[in-house]
Amino acid sequence: MTHIPARQNLPPDIVTLADHEQHARQHLDDNAWAYFSGGAGDEITLRANRNAWDALPLWPRVLQPLAGGHTRVDLLGRTLAHPILLAPVAFQRLAHPDGEVAMAYAAAALGAGIVLSTQASVSLEAVAQAVQPDPGRGPLWFQLYLQHDRGFTQALVQRAESAGYEALVLTVDAPTSGVRDRERRAGFRLPPGIGPVNLAGLPAPASPPLQPGQSALFDGLLSHAPTWDDIAWLQSITRLPLLLKGVMHPADARHAVSLGVAGLIVSNHGGRTLDTSPSTARVLPRVADAVAGAVPVLVDGGIRRGTDVLKAMALGASAVLVGRPAVWGLANAGAAGVAHVLRLLRDELEIAMALTGCATLADASPALLDMEPAHFQRP
Repeated sequence: MTHIPARQNLPPDIVTLADHEQHARQHLDDNAWAYFSGGAGDEITLRANRNAWDALPLWPRVLQPLAGGHTRVDLLGRTLAHPILLAPVAFQRLAHPDGEVAMAYAAAALGAGIVLSTQASVSLEAVAQAVQPDPGRGPLWFQLYLQHDRGFTQALVQRAESAGYEALVLTVDAPTSGVRDRERRAGFRLPPGIGPVNLAGLPAPASPPLQPGQSALFDGLLSHAPTWDDIAWLQSITRLPLLLKGVMHPADARHAVSLGVAGLIVSNHGGRTLDTSPSTARVLPRVADAVAGAVPVLVDGGIRRGTDVLKAMALGASAVLVGRPAVWGLANAGAAGVAHVLRLLRDELEIAMALTGCATLADASPALLDMEPAHFQRP
């Protein structure tokens, strides 16, 4: 079992993920807070992600047989202790000096999967070496942004394979960054010593001069943006299963399945890209219906309670990912804080299961939910 080095004791009044967020504000400067907490535009989607889970009621059930219940799920050929994974979050050393290594320690200790960001502030090899020997750890996945240089991307994928990562998670919803007003107001910048270390050596993209009438975005930056054609190429250069993160439309989900991807993650980038896009809770059942069980469907965005995890499973998710709450735990107490966040979610999930009559997550279905609000009804 992975040993978690404690940075400090958690204050006794931290008993929820919301408490972690409140206390983390005291540890993060304005620069880091703007980066981790902010969303795109007016942050309508950021708020909608959270509000959508709150708006969906669970039906209590009574006198159900619960002995022998558990939270185990099967995912990509592995049996997990519970369906909670840590989402990829860049530059975690902004929150704590141990950064992604502390995050990975906590995930391993709690049997949670972890998805390491391409833009991690610690090398992908160091994170893998820290936790790979732990027999109780969850899945170790690597999140990938396709780079403009295919040779560099291929080398990065090979590094992940060699280090022992078990799947690739390709983020597909951010060909450009969203309009992040909080970051602009804060003048966000990476401090000295923190950067995307796994992208060291990436050559600058060739940028021919723009012609009159051309767009710096469409004819410049987006001339290198990935397309569906890149999925086949990526699959051809790796033996790892490939999941697509950021799929929000049923048509995109069906097309991804036709290309043979191993899984989908319903995500709107935590509300950080396209503001006013729908909440992930609203989209999840539509994507799950579209793929009809052909591949696992995961979801992130606004999950703050164990009840949210159960609701996601009832809507068709195979597992969930959490991002910001883990960062708040990291800021508060390093690996111990992240472990506390994961423990709270799992404990709350078990309680929610018991009170809705679910002995196992195989029992979670839309019947657990009051689907009366029109925006939650399946098409």
